[in-house]
Amino acid sequence: MAQENGFYADVLDDLDKTADLMGLTPQILKILSRTSGEIIVNFPVKMETGNIQVLTGYRVQHNSLMGPYFGGLRFHPWVDLDSMRALATITSWKAAIAGIPFGGAYGGVRFNPSEYSSSEQERITRRFTYSLGSNIGPEYDILTSDVNTNPQNMAWILDTYLSTISPEKRQAKTHVVTGKPIHLGGCIGHEKAAAQGLVFATEEWAKEKKIELADTTYTVQGFGSVGAWTSILLKQKGAKLLAVEDSSGPIFNPEGIDPEDLLGFDKENGRIRDYPKAKAIDHDSFLALQADIFIPAALENQVNALTAPKLNVKLVAEGADCPCDRNGSRILVERNIDVLPDILCNSGGLIVGYLEWLQNKRSELWELEEVDNKLKEIIVNAFHRVKEKVHKFDTDWRTAARIEALTRLQRIYQRRGIFP
Repeated sequence: MAQENGFYADVLDDLDKTADLMGLTPQILKILSRTSGEIIVNFPVKMETGNIQVLTGYRVQHNSLMGPYFGGLRFHPWVDLDSMRALATITSWKAAIAGIPFGGAYGGVRFNPSEYSSSEQERITRRFTYSLGSNIGPEYDILTSDVNTNPQNMAWILDTYLSTISPEKRQAKTHVVTGKPIHLGGCIGHEKAAAQGLVFATEEWAKEKKIELADTTYTVQGFGSVGAWTSILLKQKGAKLLAVEDSSGPIFNPEGIDPEDLLGFDKENGRIRDYPKAKAIDHDSFLALQADIFIPAALENQVNALTAPKLNVKLVAEGADCPCDRNGSRILVERNIDVLPDILCNSGGLIVGYLEWLQNKRSELWELEEVDNKLKEIIVNAFHRVKEKVHKFDTDWRTAARIEALTRLQRIYQRRGIFP
């Protein structure tokens, strides 16, 4: 899919255009336009039937200027090298915007987890981890959960990695992954981190617009972890959820939908389409609903040349990675619809991953209030730095966010120099 839609090519083109606008030093642009390292592993796994399958996995490391590589691990049949390159590059930008001392990386294994048993998924996770070998490490490249991976996968990665470390050093290496179960050193609040960051950023946008968040309405595309948690957190702020769409289809209730009740129904039934307290509608009707905020929290490129003209909102707050393609983004700007881009808006997972990493290094455990306070401080500061770039360069939020990232990276390169 990434090769078909030119995902990585678009990322590089956006990098070039942003560099021209801000006057990025050409030598630094050359460096940031390439990944530092790309690992491809083909590894055998014995299935429950006794058959051997050979799967392909990737880990792309983009840039470690600000600190060790950090990035998600996804299991999906669409995983390929170009998509990993694009996501690793974007993760470098996210870290730079937030001011987190990490570099960007991304990895994945090309398979559909729904077609494999839990024990087979465990074997795949462990064998992939072992195949990466010394290409990962707590001070070199840290993995975190992403699409179709969860705390259990992170626990298997942790256990496999530590088994390759001498016993006396194992307890000092637990920060090789983040998003772990709490009792294995995970961070309280990690499961809602991306959504919490999105809500903090949306609150700041509402303040800028002099809008009371409690008076707003919103729609959500995708009801996985980010979509569900965002809905619940916005409900706590008093906002009203009008419609939700998942793979089974969209549902709508003009009087509002209780996201916690809907989540309970979804867990029990595996789909939201039959939720009895809302009516099923078609996709086009869902997109055209009048609301204040639209939150795409599903897959890439959902807001495009066909769908962007249909949106009837004031703000698009990106919960997914790259939910708006280039044409969709351009149309939203032309229509004066604000967009809080993914590299700012959904960086909560990266930020709380960093906080987990710190806690593991220090052998500490922070309470939820402390985690949320630190996350809010980082997101709010990033929001206002990006806002300054919006005004300084008279540009849209997405371009301004990239300018903020590249400005920080250029400043560091200029101070450190380039060896030799």
